[in-house]
Amino acid sequence: MFISSAFDGGNIKVLAADNPEDIQLEIHKDNQSDFYQWFYFRMSGALDTLCTLRIMNAGGAAYADGWNDYSVCASYDRDTWFRIPTTYENGILSFDVEPEQDSMYFAYFAPYTMERHADLIADVATSPLVMTSVLGQTLDGQDMDLVEVGYGAEGRKKIWLCARQHPGESMAEWWMEGVFDFLLDGDNPVARTLLDKAHFYIVPNMNPDGSKRGHLRTNAAGVNLNRVWNNPSMETSPEVYLVVEKMRETGVDFQMDVHGDEALPYNFLAGFESIPNLKESQQKLYEDFEALLCLQSPDFQREFGYPKGEPGSSDLKKCTDFLAHEFGCVSMTLEMPFKDNANLPDELFGWSPERCRHLAQDCLRSLAQIVEEL
Repeated sequence: MFISSAFDGGNIKVLAADNPEDIQLEIHKDNQSDFYQWFYFRMSGALDTLCTLRIMNAGGAAYADGWNDYSVCASYDRDTWFRIPTTYENGILSFDVEPEQDSMYFAYFAPYTMERHADLIADVATSPLVMTSVLGQTLDGQDMDLVEVGYGAEGRKKIWLCARQHPGESMAEWWMEGVFDFLLDGDNPVARTLLDKAHFYIVPNMNPDGSKRGHLRTNAAGVNLNRVWNNPSMETSPEVYLVVEKMRETGVDFQMDVHGDEALPYNFLAGFESIPNLKESQQKLYEDFEALLCLQSPDFQREFGYPKGEPGSSDLKKCTDFLAHEFGCVSMTLEMPFKDNANLPDELFGWSPERCRHLAQDCLRSLAQIVEEL
């Protein structure tokens, strides 16, 4: 039996694998950081063998509360990811499996590799509505891809969509696939009317290095990108620096920063209500969008989420607050669960790539109803 993670996005360390009934594993920390929680690995040579796998350092993970009521994602083909029963006790995450094939994969959430990212960019680039460009390179020398969708920016609202500042939150890039499916569907009348009014600037992956390295939350230098927006640098956070420079060139009327939350089993938004010089009209459009999304998607809700910030208490190091303050735009963070949507559970798949795609399309339908007011 072999356990490996030496591939795109992989992360696991094998402590003991001699006994299938007591396979002991450990998650590597992000480079130059104490963050860890993302795992992704392959087990081979265990066909029809009952195996007990235990992640021994789960209790020290960045968000250990996220393990409660969590179920590991598993796949044979890396296309369909299903959930398997999981327990978390005494700081150890455990699950039993009897593989039906020689090779089986396990992950914190359905992975979105840099290879799939490359395929996505190549695929959407074939559309006449799309222009792709590279803003610059990351610390590991990977490209920072920007995808523009529309008929031209002149006279249209500037819509920015960014995902995966935290690389382990792979649901964010699955969400991006739903965005492209919606906008590039020539038979979709909502997409056509939306593109008449808006030009999209899309960064499907804000953190290529962390994604490829198998990080949870940081880039190659151990920097949490969502804590440097008011002062990024090419030396330690080129990903944010390059995007902010492009935003200053284009302007921003609306932006969504797409994430995943380890602990809360819901989809929800976080806004910018605590920024200095908050405009009433700006806040109203955010609340209108949130209400519209509730009507559009049974997978979205407003009851559970992060506490509202007090006026003037904003953290301008964060993307949503910084952009709302800097551009006076409607700005928001979308959070999706690693677990499942507790209001609409799916026992077999939990929160899944397919549901991420559907939620993205509901977000765009909601945006279409307020875009003229931006």
